Amino acid sequence: MARPRKFDEGRAVEAAMLAFWTSGYDGTSTQELCEATGLGRSSIYNTFASKRELFDKALARYMEIKTAGLIEVLEDTGRPVRERLRTVLDNAAAADDREPLGCLVVNSMVELAPRDPAIAEVLDRDKRRRLDALKAAIATGMAAGEIDAGKDAAALAEFVVATVGGIRVAARGGADRATLRAVAATAMGAI
Repeated sequence: MARPRKFDEGRAVEAAMLAFWTSGYDGTSTQELCEATGLGRSSIYNTFASKRELFDKALARYMEIKTAGLIEVLEDTGRPVRERLRTVLDNAAAADDREPLGCLVVNSMVELAPRDPAIAEVLDRDKRRRLDALKAAIATGMAAGEIDAGKDAAALAEFVVATVGGIRVAARGGADRATLRAVAATAMGAI
């Protein structure tokens, strides 16, 4: 008879998410995952089967949190669209000090997507969700006269995604908050 689990799997996934976010997939050892989650090696492998399965769950959790937050901001019809877009860019520039620098999605896109078609597909699906929400908000802004209707909503959505990714990379590279906020403000000027 298997022993019952004595830990919260969700907390373990979130702890692993922070470890992978900090050091990447290849840079995070099983020992570091044990330290981050507070679990022994056997508990990790009995629960998640492999480092990769734990990573998949951690990445899914990250996307669930971050993409849901982005979509919530974009679908807030009580605010003008430009204000919603400014919030998206400002949030990227003012990351939570309790979180690792950068973005687990962007880091995984660079580290894993070129050599892992399954990860590339997961990341692409998440990107399409973000792009669809951005494009819908931008189209709403165009219809309301907040955004120049002569611009391409799809191209602007791609621009916002690329800018947020760039801000996250710059933050990980050591850019200060003033620089990140200036990038966000410049992007708003182009929308």
